[in-house]
Amino acid sequence: QVQLVDSGGGLVQAGASLRLSCAASTRTFSSYTMGWFRQAPGKEREFVAALLLSSTIYADSVKGRFTISRDNAKNTVYLQMNGLKPEDTAVYYCAAALLGSAYVRNPNRYDYWGQGTQVTVSS
Repeated sequence: QVQLVDSGGGLVQAGASLRLSCAASTRTFSSYTMGWFRQAPGKEREFVAALLLSSTIYADSVKGRFTISRDNAKNTVYLQMNGLKPEDTAVYYCAAALLGSAYVRNPNRYDYWGQGTQVTVSS
């Protein structure tokens, strides 16, 4: 069982930056594919970014603005968000699974989820 704790959300103006963190409670953290998803009110959960053992994958909507990274010594994955836009407003969730790159965009493939952290971007 892996527990994930999201943090770092907040209310910011358009153009600002935020860094989300997700702390994992597992000794095998480095083996997991870590993903970030988001869900806006009335919308389905949407893929944002994923970090496999040696590669990263991004949604087109965030490519060039968001960066996913991990610190295996701290069992933590990060999502650096720059150039935030009002349309980035959502609850952001981190997720973990033992996955290959073909499946990282599908939320149903992830086994463990954080509780979510709210990101609100005002115009």
